[in-house]
Amino acid sequence: MHIPIIDTHVHLDEISDPEGAILEARKSGLSAIIAVGSDRASNEKNLAFSKQYGGVIFPALGYHPWNITVSGVRDNLDFIEKHLPEAVAIGEIGLDFKIPLAREIQQGVFEEILGLAWKNDKPVIVHSRLSYLETYESVRKHNVKKAVFHWYSGPIDVLKDLLLMGYYISATPALIYSPKHREAVIAAPIKQILIETDAPTPYQGKVSTPAQVLQTLTELSKIKGMAIEEAVRKTTQNARDFFNLV
Repeated sequence: MHIPIIDTHVHLDEISDPEGAILEARKSGLSAIIAVGSDRASNEKNLAFSKQYGGVIFPALGYHPWNITVSGVRDNLDFIEKHLPEAVAIGEIGLDFKIPLAREIQQGVFEEILGLAWKNDKPVIVHSRLSYLETYESVRKHNVKKAVFHWYSGPIDVLKDLLLMGYYISATPALIYSPKHREAVIAAPIKQILIETDAPTPYQGKVSTPAQVLQTLTELSKIKGMAIEEAVRKTTQNARDFFNLV
């Protein structure tokens, strides 16, 4: 395939052989990877990857709700703010109402980071497990211009509202087996869809790699009734627009 492909959500720091994964991705037709952060340590690694693989790895700086600790909040948020000029986005951030961390703590961190996004005009990558309405309302309240709701699998009424605001959702390899995720991607217009793997998140028992974004594209093209080349062209342009990639 001659059209470049962009995996817009990879936890590169969690992959056991990141260099090998990047090489495999390049051979598979990927031109770029958005390396998302979860805490200070992963943000530092992603910034290093972006310097080592300039023009291929683009860092997003985040503080994932799974990684929030009361004692670590200030250090993590200060690091993000300091290094934001080096990042193409803020993420992964958001809320997760399936974990035991108090909702008010999660919400406080999320609100502060959204303030940084608005102040610095950065797009955000949002984690919204069992918190679809709450994350959407927070993003809208902070007047964030660009947001992608990662692996969206929530209610269609919330989806319709976020799409009306011009926000995006991402499509993952879970299209193959997740009815809720598939339903969301069917409902969203192609112009508001980014593609990703969330590597190394396992799919059907196997650890994923960025190269598997081709599976996402194949399934997306079937759902949308378009040639895979067209799906690649449109989602690549979406990614370039969303992350302001030249």
